[in-house]
Amino acid sequence: MGYRLGVDVGGTFTDLLLFDTDTGAFWRHKTPSTPHDSSEGILNGVTAICAKAGIGTGAIDYFLHGTTVATNAVLEGKGAKVGLVTTEGYRDIMQIARSFVPGGLAAWIIWPKPQPLAALEDTVTVKGRMNAEGQEVRPLDEADVRFQLGRLKDNGVEAVTVSLINAYASGAHEARIGELVAEVLPGVPVSLSHEVLPEMQEYERTLTTVANASVRPVVGKYVSNLRNRLASEGMTGKLSLLRSDGGLMSAQKAEEHPVNILMSGPAGGVTGAIWVGRNAGIKNILTLDVGGTSTDVALIENLEPRRQRTTEVGHLSVRASALDVKTVGAGGGSIAYVPELTRALRVGPQSAGAVPGPVAYGKGGTAPTVTDANVVLGYLPENLLGGTFKLDREGAKAAVQTVADALGIDLMAAARGIIDIVNENMFGALRMISVQQGYDPRDFALMGFGGAGPLHVNAVARLMGSWPAISPVSPGVLCALGDATTRMRTETARSWSRLARDTSPADLVAVLDEMATQVRGELLSDGVPEAEIETAFEVDVRYAGQAFEVPLTISAAVLESDGIAGVLARFDAEHKRLFTFNMDTPHEIVNLRAVALGRALDLPAAELEKGDGNPLAAKVRDHVLWMEGREQAAVIYDRAKLRAGDVIPGPAIVCEMDSTTLIESGCIATVDHVGNILITLA
Repeated sequence: MGYRLGVDVGGTFTDLLLFDTDTGAFWRHKTPSTPHDSSEGILNGVTAICAKAGIGTGAIDYFLHGTTVATNAVLEGKGAKVGLVTTEGYRDIMQIARSFVPGGLAAWIIWPKPQPLAALEDTVTVKGRMNAEGQEVRPLDEADVRFQLGRLKDNGVEAVTVSLINAYASGAHEARIGELVAEVLPGVPVSLSHEVLPEMQEYERTLTTVANASVRPVVGKYVSNLRNRLASEGMTGKLSLLRSDGGLMSAQKAEEHPVNILMSGPAGGVTGAIWVGRNAGIKNILTLDVGGTSTDVALIENLEPRRQRTTEVGHLSVRASALDVKTVGAGGGSIAYVPELTRALRVGPQSAGAVPGPVAYGKGGTAPTVTDANVVLGYLPENLLGGTFKLDREGAKAAVQTVADALGIDLMAAARGIIDIVNENMFGALRMISVQQGYDPRDFALMGFGGAGPLHVNAVARLMGSWPAISPVSPGVLCALGDATTRMRTETARSWSRLARDTSPADLVAVLDEMATQVRGELLSDGVPEAEIETAFEVDVRYAGQAFEVPLTISAAVLESDGIAGVLARFDAEHKRLFTFNMDTPHEIVNLRAVALGRALDLPAAELEKGDGNPLAAKVRDHVLWMEGREQAAVIYDRAKLRAGDVIPGPAIVCEMDSTTLIESGCIATVDHVGNILITLA
């Protein structure tokens, strides 16, 4: 028997999902996160879920984990003190950056420039130079290197980055400096740019490698701490972490290249949505992952998520593949307020978080939140989780009343106003990934998950015109499900920088083959069997003279049959979809990437018992809620008792352990064969 455990650590809750790969049975568990040391919350959850399934921790073969530890280190500025070694004459590379100033016309007057991750006083330059063909122009002066490293040692740096000019063409000098760092600063982790990102554009390459060095001690400490605590509990299974691009990497790789797990958290939800889509027969999906603090949205076309070449966290934008996820500060804990100046209702981005939480939770919260508005309107029944968890409706009413008074309207109108605004914020994020990238949202289904996603998915689908609105099986722990069902992935990159007309397919295939051998080797060393490894290629193409390239996925077979012309035709089509025009300038092939993938787990979803279409057996009680400006009669159902084919007319509420689904008036919901709730217009 094989067990896989997916663990997703969020700001408020740690979600766990245990999968029995033989039978498809699964167990789920939610436990409060422990921000001071996440491994504590994880262990609490592991013991609880193993007890539920009646197995020992030793029975778990794979421990798969999505984490925000690297993200938070960047956002909170808690990275390590990084020393940077670069080529003589390039000491200011991090300070000059890309001269990009966000914001409007006068932004440069008021924009506080973020502190570079490697300070100028911790940057040293060395004598030695490679040219763009990778030949040595000036040898490395090792005495000088030792002297400069001594200066970094005196400054007390906790991690070292080596990023030399043209290192993407040859990493020989960087590798030698790496050996010297091991002598002069023993035990200090070192990141070399030709290993982290062997691509041209020295600022992006340096920034990415510095970011890698900056989070490396934090991630290393977290991973080894977690590994030791799991081992002491008797777990012998393999520990893997979720990459920003939705693949898995071994924990040991994550310690060396943590820049690849900066967006590990949101990626779990997207991979979970793909698994649900595959089992439900739905190929085009917009995801709506609503947590306590923020909402993450992504686009999946033909069961393939959109990826991008940059990972963005706060001010930081590094070159590492990531799923194209947009985040807005709108969640269940978002606080509603009316500023004195404008007298207009605002919601978020400030959140009540886990502590003190919404007023309705009765944990000392005082500010009105989205959750409180849902309680006031009757969308979140006060008697949840089989009566174990009572919500304080009176407290929520008093809190929302303060907003109503400030606006001079009645209580229900204020509560619905809060919900409408937060839905509008989610709608804005979804437009960014669909309409603004040339996709029609009416061609997609909208899947809502996370603690509060199913409460809002119906209303947001109405705004988008994306039907059906889906509330998947176990929506509250879907991120952990994604962690449990994803596949190993690794990639390598290389700069090419030649005009397409000067490139022969044979040369290109030769280089891609060499790169494919390298990435296959990495997965083999991680214990993936040779027969299960697939390889794919990506090529970045642009019009010569442009500074913007479009990544295209190709296979060696397609390259041999369609040649370079086939790749360029794909580029023109994609360019037209993104920017509505094409140019008759020559094409330039910029970067090449090879990706190796482990086997995708074909985990079955458990089929539901077939019903007669009448959900009466699942009815809990009658209920009254406020919708479309009036009180309406509704019914509350227990999701665990619904059967396949049940039809639920709105307004209705479906409750379960980790979430609540709202079906609005004028809509109708159907339960599919594996238990997803599909909502459409009546």
